[in-house]
Parts: sequence; C-alpha cells; structure tokens
Amino acid sequence: MASKVSNFSDLIQRVTASCLLHPLAGVSRPEDFSGAEDEDDYNNAAAAAEEEEFDFDEEEEFKINSGGELPAPPPPRIMELEMLMGQVFDAVSVMKRAYVSLQEAHCPWDPDKMRIADVAVVAEMRRLGLLRERFRRSVGGRGRGGRWGVGAATLREVVAPYEAAVDELKKEVKLKQVEIENLKEKLKTATSFDRVSGKSKGKSKRRVSCTTQVAAAPALEVFESTMSLVKEASKAFTSLLLSLMRSAHWDIAAAVRSIEAASSTTATMNNPTTTTTFTDSISGANHAKYALESYVNRKIFQGFDHETFYMDGSLSSILHPDQHRRDCFTQYRDMKAMDPVELLSILPTCSFGNFCFKKYLSIVHPKMEESLFGDLEQRRQVLDGHHPRSQFYGEFLGLAKAVWLLHLLAFSLDPPPSHFEASRGAEFHSQYMESVVRISGSNGGAKVGMSMVVGFPVSPGFKLGNGSIIKARVYLIPKN
Repeated sequence: MASKVSNFSDLIQRVTASCLLHPLAGVSRPEDFSGAEDEDDYNNAAAAAEEEEFDFDEEEEFKINSGGELPAPPPPRIMELEMLMGQVFDAVSVMKRAYVSLQEAHCPWDPDKMRIADVAVVAEMRRLGLLRERFRRSVGGRGRGGRWGVGAATLREVVAPYEAAVDELKKEVKLKQVEIENLKEKLKTATSFDRVSGKSKGKSKRRVSCTTQVAAAPALEVFESTMSLVKEASKAFTSLLLSLMRSAHWDIAAAVRSIEAASSTTATMNNPTTTTTFTDSISGANHAKYALESYVNRKIFQGFDHETFYMDGSLSSILHPDQHRRDCFTQYRDMKAMDPVELLSILPTCSFGNFCFKKYLSIVHPKMEESLFGDLEQRRQVLDGHHPRSQFYGEFLGLAKAVWLLHLLAFSLDPPPSHFEASRGAEFHSQYMESVVRISGSNGGAKVGMSMVVGFPVSPGFKLGNGSIIKARVYLIPKN
C-alpha cells in the first residue's frame, strides 16, 4: 500500500512539472479578460502562437529526419527521368491515336489508310522500345532496392502491355505468313490445271504429267463440292419459298403455269399440248418445287459466263487473265468461311452485295413479296442499299453466296468450266444429265432416255477443262 501511494505522488509531481514547463495556451489570467475585444485578441494571438509552434515542430522534425538539411532542388538525374516519362506518355498517346486510325481503316476497308496507320503504330512501338532502353541505361548499376527501383518498376508496368501486344502481333504475322504460303501453293495448284506442255520429253515430261495429275484432282473436287453446296442452298431456299406460297394460299399449279409462261424457254417453245401434259404431270406428282427451283436457278445463274454477271463492262479476265484468276481464287478463299449476313452488314455495296441486290429483285417480284409478307418492307430495304435480317432473305443470301463462290472458282481455273443447260423437250442423255426424280422402274439411266424427254431444266451443268462433266439436273416427262 505504501508503494502505491509513493507511485501516485511521483506521478503528480511529474504532471505538475510538465505544466510549469509548458503552460497551456488556453490558460489565462483574470486581468487579461477586460472585455470581449481583449478576449478575441487573445484568442487570435493564441491561435497564431499555436500555428507558429506547429510550423516550428514540422521544421524541427524535417531537420531531425533529414540530418539537419533543408530540401535541395532535384538533381539532373530526376529531371532527366521526368522528361523521359513525359516522352513515354506522349508516345503512348500517339500510338493510341494510330491504333484508332487502324481500326477505322477496317470499316470501310481502306488498304492505304490501314497501311499508313500500321506504320505509325509500329513506329511508336519502336519509339517506346528505345525509351525503355534509354531508361535502363540511365538507371543501370542500381539494384531492385536502389533509389530508382520504384521508377523502373512503374515504367515496366506501363510498357509491359505493349510488349505483350507486340508479341501477339508477331505471332499473328507468322500465322498469316504460313497461311499466305498455303494459299500460294493452292493457287499454284489451281492455275496449273491441265498445263502439260506437248514439247516436253523424257523424264521432264513425266514429272510435269505427275504434277498436273496431282493438281487437277483437288481443283475438280473443290468445284464439285461447291456445286453440291449450290444444289443444297437452292433446295433450301425453294422449299422455304414454296411453304410461304402455300401458307399464303397460293394456287400452286397456277403459279407454276405463270412461271413457265414468263420464262424465255416456254416463250420460244410455245406448244399447248406439251404444256398441258407438263402441268398435269407436275400437279399429279406434286413436284411443283422442281419447277420453282428451275425458275430460281434460271434467274440466279443468268450471266454466269461473264466475269461480273454483266453487272459492269469489266474485261479483266481477257486483258489480264493471270491476275484475274489469282484475284478470283483469293476472293474465293477469303469469302468461303464468311457469314454473308455479317459480310454485307460491313460492306453492303461490295460486288457481292450488288449481286445480291440485282438477283433478289429479279427473283422476287413485288406482287409475290406483298402476297407472301403483306408488305414490301424487305424490297424497300434492298432498294435503299440495305440487306434485311429476315429468315427469307437469309436463305436467299445462302444461295447467293454459294453461286458467287462457284463463279469465283470457275474464273480461277484455266480454262474456265463451260456452262450448259438442258433445253425443254430435248432427248435425255445420261452422260450430261441426271433426273431429279425416279421414274417407274428406272434410276434415270439410259433406259429412261428411250421414252422420256426433258420437261424443264432444274440446274445447269458444267464441263471442266480435263473433260470431266458435272451433270445438269433435269425434270423428265414421258415422251409423246
């Protein structure tokens, strides 16, 4: 107990001594409060004294922590670093603007603007690389825990994303180079089709023949597979169109008669007896879809023998045949994997877009569209240069793309395939034709040709440069 009393007395003495040595600013003497004004003056003086004491304490603390020295102006190394960081930020800003220009050059596609923007982006990346090396030299010899460790880490964080972007671009460039080499090989394979020199002899001649045989097979397979895509797309679009006609309560037989009456083939072969038999056979066999498919194919293949479907007067295939073949094959390879809807949303007025524009207006008559959909909204969009995002127009784009790819592939071959079509009333030849329907007790072979004739062509055929035939599809009727 005596020890506690002694400790408490010692504490009181220490507090009293502290108060005597450091009197509180708020403690005042009675004579100092003579009035309100004196009280305000005293409070202001006390506040000023406190501020001076606070400033004095900060200065003393700085002197103690810094060894008693006042702050000195920044050394030249810090000024150089600040200037270097300013240049880094300027380079980043310029590169961002160049990258935005590079993106804008993609839509609409502008190769010249893209090349200029690409050069600007690469130049700024190189500039950042030089600034990085300059910074490393300026802080060289200092470890991670040195004076400049934090600055170096900050700069690395700034530059690291751009270094990663450069690495990704390098990888993409390598992939593109590999793709280009593959395309060159495929183009060489396609354009070397059937180019055996008659003057070659001996071992050299055998080597050329082997190369040609290897080159001819892929070209034929690609063309045949593309033609198969055209057939499938044609069937899909025709089936949708026929279902819409039935939903709109069309008289299908009358529609078929109207289609045949409007076609040039029917106009040149105006035989009432044959027409009646033909129409009756269609109605009985429920094969109006083949007549409708014939109409669609006749419209969309019109002008196939011209390099632009007669959309303009271009003669590139005659004036510059080699270059035109290369360009066609390049377009074929580029467009093959593209979605036609997405392509036309970016480039609505490209050559393919103009092809779709003309063929849609040719196939779908205004009265037909109004009857099927109740209005002409899709037609108005097409006339305004747009491409509707409807199921019907989407099916049409699938067919248009398949025919466009077949056309590009045809003009990339040397010589190009010759296009032929069976005429109505012609004798059936199994070498050049195939029937779309099975005739009683036959599979469309030579026996059919003995008693059947072509009622109407369904899709065209092609004769390739090596003599191979892609048969024309025909609808057969009994010979009268």
